[in-house]
Amino acid sequence: MDRVDNSFGHLGIHLGEMGIFLFTCFLWLNLFLSCGYAAITISSPLTLGKTLSSHGGSYELGFFTPNNSQNHYVGIWFKKITPRVVVWVANREKPVTNPVANLTISRNGNLILLDSRENVIWSTRKLSTSNNCHAKLLDTGNLVIIDGVSGNLLWQSFENPGDTMLPYSSLMYNLGNGEKRVLTSWKSQTDPSPGVFVVQLTPQVPAQIVTMRGSALYKRSGPWAKTGFTGVPQMDESYTSPFSLSQDVGNRTGDFSYLQRSSEPTRVIITSEGYLKTFRYNGTGWVLKFMTPANSCDIYGACGPFGLCVASNPTKCKCMKGFVPKYKEEWKRGNITSGCVRRTELSCQAISSSKTQGKGSHVFYRLANVKPPDLYEYASFVDADQCHKGCLSNCSCTAFAYITGIGCLLWNQELIDTVRYSIGGEFLSIRLASSELAGSSRTKIIAGSISFSIFLILAFASYMYWRYRAKQNVSWKNGLEAQEISGLTFFEMHTIRAATNNFNVSNKLGQGGFGPVYKGKLSDRKEIAVKRLSSSSGQGTEEFMNEIKLISKLQHRNLVRLLGCCIDGEEKLLIYEFLVNKSLDNFLFDLTLKLQIDWPKRFNIIQGVARGILYLHRDSCLRVIHRDLKVSNILLDENMNPKISDFGLARMFQGTQHQATTCKVVGTLGYMSPEYAWTGMFSEKSDIYAFGVLQLEIISGKKISSFSCGEEGKTLLKYAWESWLETGGVDLLDQAISSSCSSVEVARCVQIGLLCIQQQAIDRPNIAQVVSMITTTTDLPTPKQPVFALQIQDQVSVVISESSNHITQTEIYGR
Repeated sequence: MDRVDNSFGHLGIHLGEMGIFLFTCFLWLNLFLSCGYAAITISSPLTLGKTLSSHGGSYELGFFTPNNSQNHYVGIWFKKITPRVVVWVANREKPVTNPVANLTISRNGNLILLDSRENVIWSTRKLSTSNNCHAKLLDTGNLVIIDGVSGNLLWQSFENPGDTMLPYSSLMYNLGNGEKRVLTSWKSQTDPSPGVFVVQLTPQVPAQIVTMRGSALYKRSGPWAKTGFTGVPQMDESYTSPFSLSQDVGNRTGDFSYLQRSSEPTRVIITSEGYLKTFRYNGTGWVLKFMTPANSCDIYGACGPFGLCVASNPTKCKCMKGFVPKYKEEWKRGNITSGCVRRTELSCQAISSSKTQGKGSHVFYRLANVKPPDLYEYASFVDADQCHKGCLSNCSCTAFAYITGIGCLLWNQELIDTVRYSIGGEFLSIRLASSELAGSSRTKIIAGSISFSIFLILAFASYMYWRYRAKQNVSWKNGLEAQEISGLTFFEMHTIRAATNNFNVSNKLGQGGFGPVYKGKLSDRKEIAVKRLSSSSGQGTEEFMNEIKLISKLQHRNLVRLLGCCIDGEEKLLIYEFLVNKSLDNFLFDLTLKLQIDWPKRFNIIQGVARGILYLHRDSCLRVIHRDLKVSNILLDENMNPKISDFGLARMFQGTQHQATTCKVVGTLGYMSPEYAWTGMFSEKSDIYAFGVLQLEIISGKKISSFSCGEEGKTLLKYAWESWLETGGVDLLDQAISSSCSSVEVARCVQIGLLCIQQQAIDRPNIAQVVSMITTTTDLPTPKQPVFALQIQDQVSVVISESSNHITQTEIYGR
């Protein structure tokens, strides 16, 4: 018994020791799991409702739904900061739309997102030979995939950034393998799909950071000068310390890094509106440290070539020393995008040496506190004097700058995107004819006296002219009011200037055939679009009055609404309702934006335009021929509903009149019907032809003016005809939206388009028949082979009819 008891005693001791051991193991396991350091593996996926934390608890990975939508995204955000700030999104282009999803590791080492049907929604597309991989979130906010055997890093989110740059991440380029790391904005604050703004590092030497808006340059930083960007004067030592830029010219690589210099969370983001912002979290909220663009001078090329944007308050444009506005009248009206030209042209004689510059030679004017222009070239001159001589000896060199931290930069092209600051910036030496800086004191006194005399004369003449124009304006207004134009408001010029910020370039919506169009906001917060008729345009008093008379009497949901007009001296302005999505061509011919108008939207646009034409031709109190239907004259509201605009060329028919002839053929090349281009005869069928061309452009996403296919350079019309013959027209559809199409609708619309562009007007359907064809499923007539038009030098239309085998040339006025 004693032995038995003793045995149980030893057993109790052993059990106690084992219990302590198991408790210790359990404790460590519990700590390991609870600290969030667990990884995503094949057997341990991340599912909806679960999150994965970084080791120190700074960041968190999980699923989120923006704006309480039904779309689920995998994202990374700051764990301890509310409201949630998402800094990276995996499946930004393809959300999960059902309530079951998981993020897991595949057997080939890929991180994949699966929906409830095990479909792959998103993948890292980085294959590995190892089947022992796991993904974890680091305390830098970097999601990484690690080979469990070798410990190698297979993939990381820092190499695939979204709209946010975190400390220890970078932008880069590698021209050797085509790799590029950029920031891409969200489409909106609640839609993480890629937007139109992209921030990237350029391969120029030295490099700069640029923001692209689609394919257009929107904003640039200026070249990097060792510790900061020359175009960001507020980049003092405290700001620049987190950033570094390195370039390897030999290997054609560059890297712009963001380093941690503070214990507080920081981030850089490109917003959906195009603002590049830097934030720091102070424990209670996000503090904005830097933002660009901060004013209109930050917009690329705001003042045009050889224009100088002065970053004062308010900002203003002026020509550089020795330069004058290219179009003086346009400049006075605020349309300064055409920039400036030299007042005195340069002569390239006797400039090959660097001798003292005498009469007839060139001089350099030194401009201080500027952001260096774009299109610079780096030159390896050792000092400022050599930089100066190097530019002087090169006939094509327009300017030079010797910048600390860079060295010598030369410009051999026009100077674009030059900004002048009150403090900071660099020195820019601009090449001028010596006569621009010549002149004695006596000469200046005489010139001043003459200028003052001329000023007095001009002031008196201006006063008399103002009185004359004031009387004329009253006469104009009375003439319009006498015609009982209902609902038309006469705006004062100061009201429109205030609404458009004095026709600021940042408010410019586009350039029409008759002048620029600006966005404005009235004192009651109502948004308007202002068409400012250019004195150099073809639209004079007759067209201006014509548009007012016509459109003020036309009211239809598919026609743009005229709110009023403004007449002030030579200024003639038309004020329309503002449509947020601007014109159809902005979407149709943009590689990114075209994806927003899938086939159902395009089909709706085609129907809407047809209904608008039906109203003009048949249903309104007037019978109106538009004469300038084209994609840029189709505006889109917030719901992508189309509205026909620009009635400057429209003509009204009365009684039984159904056609007319003009000696001056004015319109847009490619949209003119053969009879109008050849003889000047226009009718309802002229609009039908233009609608047919417009319809084929909407379907294909291609411009009639620039489309060319194959070695023989097929026009869009010929390509559409052959497509209809071979496949019924289905393959004419823009391939970017092919997944959203109804092949029956597409084929039907192509055939209707071909019917509309028949050579003989009598063979084209009228608009009532067109609307019926589009909205019903009745059998369609068979089109005849149409005429194929080629455009040459934008002024002559050469029309080739393959059936009649002849060529006709007609001079026309293109818009």
